[in-house]
Amino acid sequence: MSLLKRIGGTDGVETSGTTTTSNGVNNNGTSNNGATLATTVTAPAESTPNRSGGLSRLRAEYNPAATHAAQVSKQDKVTYELKTRIQERLIADLEKKKIPVTDDKQVKNITEEIFQNILAEEPVPLSRVERQNLLNAILSEIMGFGPLDPLLRDDSITEIMVNSPKQVYIERKGKLVRADITFQNNEHVMRILERIVAPLGRRLDESSPMVDARLPDGSRVNAVIPPIALKGPSITIRKFSKKPLTIDDLIKFGTLNHKIADFLKGCVESRLNIVVSGGTGSGKTTLLNVLSNFIPDDERIVTVENAAELQLWKDHVVTLESRPPNVEGRGEISIRDLVINCLRMRPDRIVVGECRGGEALDMLQAMNTGHDGSLTTAHANSPKDTISRLETMCLMAGMDLPVRAIREQIASAVNLIVQQERMQDGSRKVVSISEVDGMEGDVIKMNEIFRFEQTGMDENNRVMGNLRPTGVQPRFLERFEKYNIFLPPDTFGSSNQLRPF
Repeated sequence: MSLLKRIGGTDGVETSGTTTTSNGVNNNGTSNNGATLATTVTAPAESTPNRSGGLSRLRAEYNPAATHAAQVSKQDKVTYELKTRIQERLIADLEKKKIPVTDDKQVKNITEEIFQNILAEEPVPLSRVERQNLLNAILSEIMGFGPLDPLLRDDSITEIMVNSPKQVYIERKGKLVRADITFQNNEHVMRILERIVAPLGRRLDESSPMVDARLPDGSRVNAVIPPIALKGPSITIRKFSKKPLTIDDLIKFGTLNHKIADFLKGCVESRLNIVVSGGTGSGKTTLLNVLSNFIPDDERIVTVENAAELQLWKDHVVTLESRPPNVEGRGEISIRDLVINCLRMRPDRIVVGECRGGEALDMLQAMNTGHDGSLTTAHANSPKDTISRLETMCLMAGMDLPVRAIREQIASAVNLIVQQERMQDGSRKVVSISEVDGMEGDVIKMNEIFRFEQTGMDENNRVMGNLRPTGVQPRFLERFEKYNIFLPPDTFGSSNQLRPF
């Protein structure tokens, strides 16, 4: 990646007034000439972006006038020209001193030095706060993710959604609000996307306009670009806590209570096969992450994910990540391939980030062939729907299996289904925990052990309720005793409430 593409974005600070960019897109989202985005992002095979060796072409490529606004306010013009001069000086200094663009520390020091020199050479009508904001914006464009940097640093934000260059939304405390940052144009968004996907060896262009990626902190990124994104490049970032959440955090958030936490801990330690199900954004991955950390330290864990996002506080962990096909359509490594391969890696536990297709059949076979204690997630609206989804995904494997054989596999492999839901107030809660109790004729029998009962809404419109026992005592309690795990007698309800099978 050339240095120009690292620093090419010049509106890290949002400007007022109408700004016309090089592709004819105004800051109100309209187009002057109907120009179509045709930017191609080709990722190198290396683990880091190839950003060296491009300085000799920078002056020929760099054309400030091409992106200069036709009509801007006087203050905006001063800010724009200042950023342009700093970027030109930075290019010259890096070329002169032969400093590699990948050396972020030296690039930062030189940028700050040039910034201070320019301000000292000529009077610039900027306050101290404006100077610092301008410096931060320039550093973000050079070394970070441009306008996204302040949103990524804000721990209260859980999701970032870029619908178009001038329309960015965030999720905070479960609610969507519009952010006060914008991009300059479609090319500016594409430069940021290039910076995200390049270190991962992923490809994003018109022939492959969708990509799943991750940020260095583990946040999950999905991006789509034209021709399938009609309003320009779109980015969705699912942020994860810098410090992985623990079961105590989930209790504090009201996701579950202490009794349920102890019960789920016992289920993991006694090597039950667990499926965490729920809708999009319901907190499945977070709960899977917490449950995975209950696995004893002396066991070998192999994780399989589409985009690595699990954060396990364990030493003996092998992380596998799927790979999309290259530009020639070759080299694809699917989740199913990884599940099959991890069976040869002597795993004590297999953790699949999400079952979406035919890998569900291989996962069930792994659970049925000595790999107890495996964990995975699936999209479903209820525990009953989870069983139906697993059946459908097994059929997607291409095997001509009868439905009864698939159901027998599911009934034998899966022990517990934990249903998570995103409530109307934006909070995430465990709403049902069900045991899979074998077959009854041609139907899989399930027993609901815990059910969330909503009691109302408080004065802040937050959901009130608790996860209560249904009175059913699960059959796998005998397994708890083998692992020397004993729960309080009232975990599943009072003695006169318990219902025999």
